[in-house]
Amino acid sequence: MSSPGDEKALGRRIAFERGKRGLTQGQLGKMLNRSESWVSQVERGVRRIDRMSVLEAVAAALEIELAELAPEANVVAATARPQAATSLSLALCSSDALHAVLSDVSPVDVERLGRSADQAWEHAHGSRYENLSELLGTLIPELEYATRKTAGLDRRRMCVAKAKAYQAAAGVLSKLGEVGAAWVAVDRAISAAEDADEPLLMAAGAFRLAIVFQGARKLDLAKRTATTAITALSRLVASGDDEALALTGALYLQLAVVSARANEGDEAYSYLDQAAALARTLKVDRNDHNTEFGPTNVLLHEVNVAVELGDAGRALRVAAKTDPSHLSPERRARLLIDIARAHNQRRSPALMASALQEALQIAPEQIQNHPTTRELLTDALRADPTNPDLAQLARTLDQTI
Repeated sequence: MSSPGDEKALGRRIAFERGKRGLTQGQLGKMLNRSESWVSQVERGVRRIDRMSVLEAVAAALEIELAELAPEANVVAATARPQAATSLSLALCSSDALHAVLSDVSPVDVERLGRSADQAWEHAHGSRYENLSELLGTLIPELEYATRKTAGLDRRRMCVAKAKAYQAAAGVLSKLGEVGAAWVAVDRAISAAEDADEPLLMAAGAFRLAIVFQGARKLDLAKRTATTAITALSRLVASGDDEALALTGALYLQLAVVSARANEGDEAYSYLDQAAALARTLKVDRNDHNTEFGPTNVLLHEVNVAVELGDAGRALRVAAKTDPSHLSPERRARLLIDIARAHNQRRSPALMASALQEALQIAPEQIQNHPTTRELLTDALRADPTNPDLAQLARTLDQTI
């Protein structure tokens, strides 16, 4: 978030405030889900804090205002809460289950509802948040009704559809920063999968839950969720079940990201290696339970891990040899965000802006609403306030600088 001189000044302020509160570097690191060495490097000014969310977490842990900790941080104003976030959250707050229990029995179109649940994931992968919120606003009540008014195979199919719909909602809500609502959605998804007697769909719910916990900065819970799911799937993996292999690989990728965010580089790359081994077994990119797991997604996560660990060079080298063109718009845009982060770490504002502009063309709603976009613009404009590429990008995103 700062120039080399500012980094040392920020480090000194962090050390001073930590000392005032009687905290050791290890204790502060634990509060931030970071290592003691990470805190030491920040306080000595040899490691940059390159994300506004991390700086905000440090200020919160030290119980001071962000402006007091980092007065030089020129923060880009936050965008208004996306309508999709409001709509999806409201859908989860409705008493649909109660209404379904008390309603009279009427015909259920099982085929249509199943197709609509699949369409929900098409919207999620396409980063079409408004379309998804509009669909789920009517689909969730219908599925709550269907699971209570059908029996046998039809009920099982409706439980599967309900699990898919709630997982799609959780995936988008977590990206929009609506952690509480996402947690509710994924909990309902896992319950619906259990009602359907679909253990692999339950494991997919655990995968989503690990992502939600990351968004809530509960890295210990994210790690436990992923590791226990991997253990539960181990028998199926040993039997060669491809879906179980893909889900386990996707869970290992989440463990890699969690470890990187905790500044545990060796663990992060070890988890990546385990995911890569499973991807080689599968040989091709798959999309089991909408995880998009495969060799390409492993490379995308290697880019993310490298950026999280501050290794922009490695991130850009891996990105250069990655072809994500066959993956969803959501995944391709996420890669470009990480590429932009790497260019920002190297203080290359034009390249950073170019990556975000490309991502904006692929998944506009995702880029307009992703908090990292705002953080990147804040940091880049702090370093180069007159850069025309950054100014144009800010205008495009309707940001106020």
